[in-house]
Amino acid sequence: MSGGWKGSNRVARLPPSWQRIRARILERDPICKICDVRPSAFCDHIVAKEDDHSDAGLQGVCGPCHDQKSSAEGNAAQRATPRPGRTRPAEQHPGMR
Repeated sequence: MSGGWKGSNRVARLPPSWQRIRARILERDPICKICDVRPSAFCDHIVAKEDDHSDAGLQGVCGPCHDQKSSAEGNAAQRATPRPGRTRPAEQHPGMR
């Protein structure tokens, strides 16, 4: 899994009532909405990188499903981010300059 909350501004973007919202969602979704087996432990934003804190935009999920979903979202974001080439340009042969 990637860095998670480290270096994230996500906590600062949560509303002051986040703990109440989280408790309400976990009460509404006592069983993980992804696997439908394990108890919910996390309040997850259904759409990654959205600040939709409405009940419709949140779901209760278990730890393993949350980790897997967050990792997949982070990997997708990294793949979508353009990166400069990692190799330096080939040098011309001295006799061909």
